[in-house]
Amino acid sequence: MRRLFTTVALVIPLAFAGGTAVAVPESAPSATSAAIGAEARHVATPKASDVCNYTINRPTIKFGSSGRAVKQAQCYLNRAMSEANLAEDGKFGPVTNAATRRFQSCAGITVDGIIGAQTWSSLVFWANGSDFVC
Repeated sequence: MRRLFTTVALVIPLAFAGGTAVAVPESAPSATSAAIGAEARHVATPKASDVCNYTINRPTIKFGSSGRAVKQAQCYLNRAMSEANLAEDGKFGPVTNAATRRFQSCAGITVDGIIGAQTWSSLVFWANGSDFVC
C-alpha cells in the first residue's frame, strides 16, 4: 500500500506539470536510480532529430492561443500534412484551427480543434516521421 501511495504521490504532480513520471522502488540500487533519473531528464529536453524546436512545452492550446507552443504546433502541422503551408507566426487563428481539425481527422483522433495531449503525441509522431498523415 505504501508503494502505491508513493507512486501516486510522484505521478500526480508530474502529470499536472507536464513531466514524465518515473517511480523507483525504495530497494532499488542507487546506480539504477541515477540511470532512471538521467533518462527522465533526457525526456524533457528536445531531441536533436526533432524537426521543430520552438519549445519543449506542450500546453493545451486552441483558437485564440498564441506563443511559442503555437509556433511548435504550426511547425508540426506543416511537416505532418501535405500542403498545410501554415505561417509559423504563433497565432492560433482560423487557418491553424482548420489545419488542426484536418490533422485530427486524418490521424483518427478526436476532432475538436484543441491541441491537447493526444494531439501533441500524434503531431510529434507524424511530424518526425518520413510520411504525411494526409
